[in-house]
Amino acid sequence: MNKVNFICMEDGTAEEYVFLDNLENQYKADLPSRLINALEKLESSLSGYKISRLEHSLQGATRAYLAEEDLEMVMAVLFHDIGDDLAPYSHSEMAASILRPFVSEKIYWIIKHHAVFQMYYYAHHTGGDRNVRERYRNNPWYEDAVKFCHEYDQNCFDPGYDSKPLEFFVPMINEFFSKPRMDDPEELARYGKKK
Repeated sequence: MNKVNFICMEDGTAEEYVFLDNLENQYKADLPSRLINALEKLESSLSGYKISRLEHSLQGATRAYLAEEDLEMVMAVLFHDIGDDLAPYSHSEMAASILRPFVSEKIYWIIKHHAVFQMYYYAHHTGGDRNVRERYRNNPWYEDAVKFCHEYDQNCFDPGYDSKPLEFFVPMINEFFSKPRMDDPEELARYGKKK
């Protein structure tokens, strides 16, 4: 079988859905390669800074790696701006959605809200409210988001910083994105499994 016969999903057969499921699993297995390609595209993303968005991401990930953060945090830092090209108005949410099946609820929340926390460093210069992050003051991960932005985002625009190259992170990317976490009830439901 090369293609299914149905044109409405309700008309599909079990055999066709097994066929599609096998193709989907092959496609999912290639996710690390697609993510690496998306990172490479950040090399030409956003001008005006002294470094590319890719270098910004590599600097942050290198800092997290050297600080002996766990793999989850290193990957979150590396991919926190992956949504810049396609979601300039909601890049944090896009990055968080990409990471969601692979990270804890805490890391998901930090990445989803990092743009608001990052505003602390510049919003007052552009007519915005630098303290907008205070709306999340009572969240248990507030301080973690402050730390994320302070240590792995706002300070990662230095052309003199000796970042590790993307190739250094490729084995980590391949390992990390090889399969989703299966300890999250929401994710388990998404995959039709029970805890």
